[in-house]
Amino acid sequence: MSSNVESNVRPDYDQVIQDIADYVINYKIDSAEAMDTARNCLMDTLGCGLLALRFPECTKHLGPLVPGTVVPNGARVPGTQYILDPVKAAWDIGCIIRWLDFNDTWLAAEWGHPSDNLGGILAVADHLSQRNLEHGKPALTMNDVLEAMVKAHEIQGVLALENSFNRVGLCHVLLVRVASVAVVTHMLGGNREQIMAAISQAWVDGSSLRTYRHAPNAGSRKSWAAGDATSRAVRLADMSIRGEMGIPGVLTAPQWGFYDVSFSHTNADLKLKDKKDREFKFQRDYGSYVMENILFKISFPAEFHSQTACEAAVRLHPEVKDRLDEIEKIVITTHESAIRIISKEGTLANPADRDHCLQYMTAVPLIFGNLVAEHYENDFHAANPLIDELRGKMEILEDKRYSKEYHDPDKRSIANAIQVFFKDGSSTDKVEIEYPIGHRRRRDEGIPVLEAKFQSNLATRFPKGRSDAIFSLCKDADTLHNTPVNEFMDMFVI
Repeated sequence: MSSNVESNVRPDYDQVIQDIADYVINYKIDSAEAMDTARNCLMDTLGCGLLALRFPECTKHLGPLVPGTVVPNGARVPGTQYILDPVKAAWDIGCIIRWLDFNDTWLAAEWGHPSDNLGGILAVADHLSQRNLEHGKPALTMNDVLEAMVKAHEIQGVLALENSFNRVGLCHVLLVRVASVAVVTHMLGGNREQIMAAISQAWVDGSSLRTYRHAPNAGSRKSWAAGDATSRAVRLADMSIRGEMGIPGVLTAPQWGFYDVSFSHTNADLKLKDKKDREFKFQRDYGSYVMENILFKISFPAEFHSQTACEAAVRLHPEVKDRLDEIEKIVITTHESAIRIISKEGTLANPADRDHCLQYMTAVPLIFGNLVAEHYENDFHAANPLIDELRGKMEILEDKRYSKEYHDPDKRSIANAIQVFFKDGSSTDKVEIEYPIGHRRRRDEGIPVLEAKFQSNLATRFPKGRSDAIFSLCKDADTLHNTPVNEFMDMFVI
């Protein structure tokens, strides 16, 4: 046979795709910790979305593409009056969830925010529940939503443990699309073939570039990119349910597959004799590990690598607030990932630029004793030149132990330390925080603060009676689990 002829034998689905589909279909969640953490995650995620509705730059994106569109059994967008088709509803829910960079985080070889998947999960669950009731079938319950959240978290997080998409310039929202499409297709009643087809389509879509997350191009796209990803997942799920064929070898196909096209770190990688050197690596099987270990952003709407720096700065505030003009330098000791992702100097052009700047997110709480979403706004920045003055006095150092323990599966620390030096030769103590309040190691301390955050966010959108009713329901795990999704979503309509 000629060597110039390609084989056209259609392969089986790539094993990575088969494993995800089998997990979604067959895995039974028996971890009470995972389900309870998912309940807290639901509260926190929706609260972040409600808080984002205060910002016009977010709300300008919401609503039907064609004003006045009426969607029977449409999905609701929490905190609004919008009733949309599930694809656009997923976009809107995902957008408000992520806008303020305040929802949960997963840090590994790749980073991301697994609760971004709630956009697709909640939109589809609300639509399906209403449609089922119209046809005399039972609605989905919030237990179904929580189980889907656990599985979406797990898919996104396990893929991220050993596989760094950012090192080849790709954005982590690709993993939102993959995780969302798997669980949403299953929710829609897809069989194994349809779920695999949908997952393959998600990989074929490839990934957006990370450039909108980094200097000098950081901007607001990072606030809606995850909504776009989970929405695209709903669209691909719908197409697969309708019978659209999949692409079985999407990852492994020579020359045209994802590994060769998008996951080769250098051109030299393409010459590797063992192609397995370019394939995804896995640290563990899919279970409920990710939800159990998820990181909550409880105190600060800030990129997670900076959370412990913000906390350290708040602790130092009382000691430095009356000596800000005496500061000679500020030394921030951190880990490699923070240096690579959020350490930057020069002009910060917009709020999205500022909430991904380690120096900015340290300077503000040193000066003011707190860091809130409004502190990133243009007017606030312009009115406080001292922020940039302190940024200019900062030195960033890497502690190799911090970097090592960041990746250690038994520790997963996100350590930062701050020490302030004054012109007279004196200094503060070096304040070191290795685990933020949202870490699993600080759950007992963190959950009451998370609940208070949720109550505060509810109060930004609803009257006290409604806020109290929502909070009480979310606190009552047994009642919440059995609540029909459509009734839950009714409570969030303005």
